[in-house]
Amino acid sequence: MRQGKLLYAQSGGVTAVINATAAAVIETARANGVPVLAGRNGIIGVLREELIDTRKESAAAIAALRHTPGGAFGSCRFKLKSLEQSRAQYERLIDVLRAHDIRYFLYNGGNDSADTSHKISQIAQALDYPLTCIGVPKTVDNDLAVTDCCPGFGSVAKYTALSILEAGYDVESMAESSTKVFIMEVMGRHAGWIAAAAGLAAKNADEPPHLILFPEIAFDEDAFLAKVKATVERVGYCTVVASEGLKNAAGEFLAEAGTRDAFGHSQLGGLAPVLAQLVKSKLGYKYHWALPDYLQRSARHIASQTDFDHATAVGKAAVEMALAGKNASMPVIKRTSDAPYRWKIEAAPLSKVANHEKKLPKSYIRKDGYGITEAARSYLEPLIRGEAYPPYAKDGLPKYVRLKKMLVAKKLPEYVIADK
Repeated sequence: MRQGKLLYAQSGGVTAVINATAAAVIETARANGVPVLAGRNGIIGVLREELIDTRKESAAAIAALRHTPGGAFGSCRFKLKSLEQSRAQYERLIDVLRAHDIRYFLYNGGNDSADTSHKISQIAQALDYPLTCIGVPKTVDNDLAVTDCCPGFGSVAKYTALSILEAGYDVESMAESSTKVFIMEVMGRHAGWIAAAAGLAAKNADEPPHLILFPEIAFDEDAFLAKVKATVERVGYCTVVASEGLKNAAGEFLAEAGTRDAFGHSQLGGLAPVLAQLVKSKLGYKYHWALPDYLQRSARHIASQTDFDHATAVGKAAVEMALAGKNASMPVIKRTSDAPYRWKIEAAPLSKVANHEKKLPKSYIRKDGYGITEAARSYLEPLIRGEAYPPYAKDGLPKYVRLKKMLVAKKLPEYVIADK
């Protein structure tokens, strides 16, 4: 038996394959004789000393996580501030880890989670507590630095491309006497990776999506309306995929809702209806719009096999890195070849990942600003390959699992999070 336990926690918006990462973490740790606890609802559960004992879960239940959507242990949007501003919270975290003899901490999330992992490694060192912190990559936005792609992105990319492909057939069928314009809004606050993935559905300029609106390109109302009109006149209908983070020339979100989330990010309203009303008022076309929202990131039934493989690999590598003492690191995906598609896992310092954002390269956006290039297709296409289908029951629905999530006994006084 190795000394100490491993603590795993999930953070931020979940993905179709984050539980595949969790399964790989737990199974790899078990194979190495390391007990695993999990934070209930992410870092919030750690602060409250609400720690799930994964030893109470059967091997079959853990294995079933591989094909179960959502975040099995609960996630959260809770940002720890700087060490100077929130030192008491960081010290509380170390107190919890010390009380339960936790020597390895794995935080599965995006940019903010990488930053949290990095800060916890620093405070542990300052308090002379032997702890190895590993950030585990996850985000549908695909905006983590250093890594070639992010686990979770490939599946949402597949869902997005498939959705606009199928919706396109629907709109084409009805365009003569009904809907002329269909607008689908996808996630992507600052980086247009998900919107770009929709472009995989189009093999030529007359196939959906006819227009992609990227957050990297300032929205030009006149140019947009001209493109829509020209497409309808040429093809008979027009499909649009718009990233939620679309901004005008002044840098303002077109769908600003006026509120902020726990990370301080602006809460975005509905962009699709804004664009649809613009089309209606200026061009007079009948429209429909859709907002997949959570559906796009929870669609485990059509997860990408490549994405599943990535998610599993980073979970396994994270444990191996932790046991090897690679503190303040993250397992990242390194692409070694496009054709054939090949990749490997490498270790990267959290300092190079935290608080960095990977935007869609200009070379991936068509010169007219409304589609993707062949370079983008070469990058994106391997990420949606294959189908990691879940097993199905006789009732026609997937066999997903819910864990028992039994907590270990608390050893410290109750803790109230004042600014959650």
